[in-house]
Amino acid sequence: MKAFTYQRAKDPTQAARAVAERPGAKFLAGGTNLLDLMKIEVETPVHLVDVQDLKLDKIEPTDAGGLRIGALVTNTDLATDARIRRDYGVLSRAIVAGASGQLRNKATTAGNLLQRTRCPYFYDTNLPCNKRRPGSGCAAIGGVSRQLAVIGSSEHCIATNPSDMAVAMRVLDAEVETVDARGAPRSIPIAEFHRLPGDTPHIDTNLRFGELITAVTLPKPIGGHQFYEKVRDRASYAFALVSVAAVVEKDGTGRVALGGVAHKPWRVEAADAAMPQGASAVAARLFAGADPTPDNAFKVPLAERTLAAVINQASST
Repeated sequence: MKAFTYQRAKDPTQAARAVAERPGAKFLAGGTNLLDLMKIEVETPVHLVDVQDLKLDKIEPTDAGGLRIGALVTNTDLATDARIRRDYGVLSRAIVAGASGQLRNKATTAGNLLQRTRCPYFYDTNLPCNKRRPGSGCAAIGGVSRQLAVIGSSEHCIATNPSDMAVAMRVLDAEVETVDARGAPRSIPIAEFHRLPGDTPHIDTNLRFGELITAVTLPKPIGGHQFYEKVRDRASYAFALVSVAAVVEKDGTGRVALGGVAHKPWRVEAADAAMPQGASAVAARLFAGADPTPDNAFKVPLAERTLAAVINQASST
């Protein structure tokens, strides 16, 4: 681990300013991803700004009838909150499907959204990776790609987003609230928060440098039967090969987002409109333009079968 300096911020604007004024600085909250990456020198921040004292750890109702989730609410507290379990079951299920209880006790809402890919080539500093070192190449292309993206990728990167929580947030149309170094707030729809790789795969989100996440806002409850189904190689402690976050109404309408298939949580609103026609119609729209490798082409039919199981489960509930 390379040497760095450290400070504890006292308020959100001070934290944002401390990072914005120091190239190479990073925010530190639970540290469940950042510290691991620092140990293997994938991340090498020169300065850490600890935000754990900012009191952004409350879940509060909004005037619009939804919930405002503070950036520092732990995954455990979020998944077990009675309001989340009652009205946003897909979110609670997605969080519980990810990581271990110990990690969920420490990991935060904002940190979950910001975690970096688990592509093995990103973690191996002996191999080229455009996400880790822009312009160095992508060892995953032509390599072992079973876990990697089948859609939304580019010639520069085929990594996937690892977050379960973000997939549920996407199907719920959450919004990410931020503050910058001047104290100016901003709200970013979750659909616009994560980026596709294009020719800049090292840029994961549309946050500006120094911009601090302060909360995630959920709209008022949307009802319906809510599901999160995660298919993985092991029953626990494994990232998704494919995951399906779905909200299904009694009349067969609904919405769906996928994890494990793209550089960001994958949702196509035109696919939502096909829900009454069944899983095949939805999958055809979700995967229009897909470019899988021979190693991971199985993800497309796997996602369709997982969605079909969810739809069947909803119809029998």
